[in-house]
Formats: sequence, C-alpha cells, structure tokens
Amino acid sequence: MSHKILVVEDEPTLARLLSYNLSQEGYETTVIDHGGEGLQAALQRSFDLIVLDIMLPGMNGFEVLNRLRQNGVRTPVIILTARNAEEEVVQGLKHGADDYITKPFGVAELLARVSAVLRRTQQDEAEPVVTNEKVITAGELSIYPEKYEVIVHGEPIPLRPKEFEVLLYLVQRPGMVITRDDLMNVVWGFDYIGGQRTVDVHVSSLRKKLELGQQSVQIESIRGVGYKLVMPKKLSSPK
Repeated sequence: MSHKILVVEDEPTLARLLSYNLSQEGYETTVIDHGGEGLQAALQRSFDLIVLDIMLPGMNGFEVLNRLRQNGVRTPVIILTARNAEEEVVQGLKHGADDYITKPFGVAELLARVSAVLRRTQQDEAEPVVTNEKVITAGELSIYPEKYEVIVHGEPIPLRPKEFEVLLYLVQRPGMVITRDDLMNVVWGFDYIGGQRTVDVHVSSLRKKLELGQQSVQIESIRGVGYKLVMPKKLSSPK
C-alpha cells in the first residue's frame, strides 16, 4: 500500500513540482493551498506524512502544526522554510516538526528526506509492546520508557517524542559526555539528513521543561563536543 502524503503549499509551481515528484515515487499525494483547509484535512483524514509550507494564506504553517499537535495528531511533518531563515527552522522544530527542507531544494533531497522520515516512523511503530511497566528514577524525575512519560512532583512534563528520547539516552549515561553526533545517530537515525542544530534545539527545549523540578537533573553543555547529564547532589543515579 502506498504512503499517503498531504502537501500544504500555496505556490502553484512548487505545489505541482512536489506533487509530480512524490507521485512518481509511488506516493499518494493530496495538495491543498490554504492553511486552514490543510489543517482540516489533516484532522479529518489519515496521512502518513505532511509536507507543510510556513507562509500560507488563512493560517500559517506554525499555527497549523501547533493545532495538529494540540489535537493529538502525531503524523510526521516536514516543514518548508526560506533560505537563511534559521528562526523558522527553530520555531518549527519547537512546535513539533520532524524535519525541514530549505528552499530552494533539489528533488533528490526532497525524496531522501521524505523516505527517511517515513522509514523512522515505520520503525517506531514496529517496536514491540512491553507489558511489564518499567520506571527509571533520576533525581525527582520518574521516567516511563514504554509510555514516553516523565513525572515530577506527581505532575507530567509534556515532552515531544524526540525530547523524551534525548532525555532517556542521557539519563541512562549520567556523567558521561555525549557528543551531538551520538545523539543524532541514536535519536534521529544514521540516515537523518538534518544538521546538529536539530539536537541543540531539542536539548534547549528539554532544559526549560526540566526546570519544573528544583532537584531535577541538569543537562550541561560541553563546548564544541556535546552534552552531559548531571545528577543532583545527594541523589542516586538512575535505577
């Protein structure tokens, strides 16, 4: 069965380019040129991937993405950003985008990123379900790997999936310096095409959320290398 891809893009030439090349690869493609209509389609129908432009009539891409995540839609999203618009990339990733493509882009890059995101999604869905609930404690955090949940003071910390995976990898290696390349390969996969900025954005967002616990773990930056998770004093390592 071919994957279903929703393309939300209002520039006619680019929309035709995306639709044609995705269809040539065997994907079933739906194209919508309006932000609000794209949101409704994504809420009402099932897609395997959404390619979402930022500048859209009616509702911009950030608003569409934010509304999707608020409504529990976890369909992977690749955002289309303008050249040299790093702030768009950062904001898109913070809102829950899975990857980004900078305009102008080549067909080969587009297809490679689409294939990589779909492959990662399939791998996540294929992971076996663990019936015996496991919990990892670190400082004031209670981490439930099977449920992708983090609890502090009895309250859940709302982490995006990749933020959770970054935290889990670090918390299982307290005190060790983990390079950005290590995090990129483990959390995003060896075939991920995006840059290390993606790691930095997720770690920055994760840090802010962990500040909810005064005795929570801390993530230290190791200049030019990566990150290290530091446990609170007088508290034991993860169990």
